[in-house]
Amino acid sequence: MFFGHEFSKTTRFWSELELEHSIAGEGKNGEIELEQAYIEVDLNKSNRTRFGMMLVPVGIINETHEPTVFYGTERNPVEKNIIPATWWSGGVSLLGEMAPGWSYEVAVHEGLNTTSAKSYKPRDGRQKTSNAQAENLAYTGRIKWTGVTGLEIAATAHQQSNITQGNDTTAGSANLYEMHGIYSTGPFTVKALYATWDLSGSGPKAIGADKQSGWYVEPSYKISNKLGVFARLNEYDNTAGSAAGATKKKQTDIGLNYWVDPKVVVKVDFQTQDNDNGKNQNGFNLGMGYMF
Repeated sequence: MFFGHEFSKTTRFWSELELEHSIAGEGKNGEIELEQAYIEVDLNKSNRTRFGMMLVPVGIINETHEPTVFYGTERNPVEKNIIPATWWSGGVSLLGEMAPGWSYEVAVHEGLNTTSAKSYKPRDGRQKTSNAQAENLAYTGRIKWTGVTGLEIAATAHQQSNITQGNDTTAGSANLYEMHGIYSTGPFTVKALYATWDLSGSGPKAIGADKQSGWYVEPSYKISNKLGVFARLNEYDNTAGSAAGATKKKQTDIGLNYWVDPKVVVKVDFQTQDNDNGKNQNGFNLGMGYMF
């Protein structure tokens, strides 16, 4: 549920309330989440500020992750496991346009806390603002260029001084670097993204989690206004620093989207995945998504 309110021409409120997995409650496989709730204030014609609960400005789908705007029933595993989408936090940001085609956003916000996840996986460290420890704040900055019609190129850098908020003496700072490109011409679109983490400390290094990275390439083609097909090659590793090797996961997805309406979509896709500790991750996904 999206809810917004405009206090004036320069001040507005925006929020997103989500019920996950159709059920919420103690011991249930689901929860009610307030993913966004922030005030936005225009400082001038080119710059504005936000404060509250915001989506971190990184990747392609973290800020725009509604089911009608991306291919595949499931979100791609690189942005899910490496970035990790959906990732929001409490904080303040400054954003705007620097020049024609150039935009920026810088944010100070709560960082990740992987204390309970000895794997040091970023996805397990999302605090989601509730009871978040903020002894070590995080800093994120993004620059985006859209100076050519149909083209977007962006780069993000993220830093926090301790990925466990000081709770694990064997862990230290964490730095994320992400870049992506999107190019659309007529019915054809191609997306490419690369993201990598650099974690300091003997704890992450001991299990190879000091390096975590991934990339994907996704071409797609709109056969008509209602039907589109895609293919995606994904490769990611949450223990890329491991001397043992063979921890890299490769996943291939191919499928189609059928938009019953611009905001109602039926999806089907097939996937194959290698190197997942012997688990069979081959299969298909079928789903329907909608937004309003």
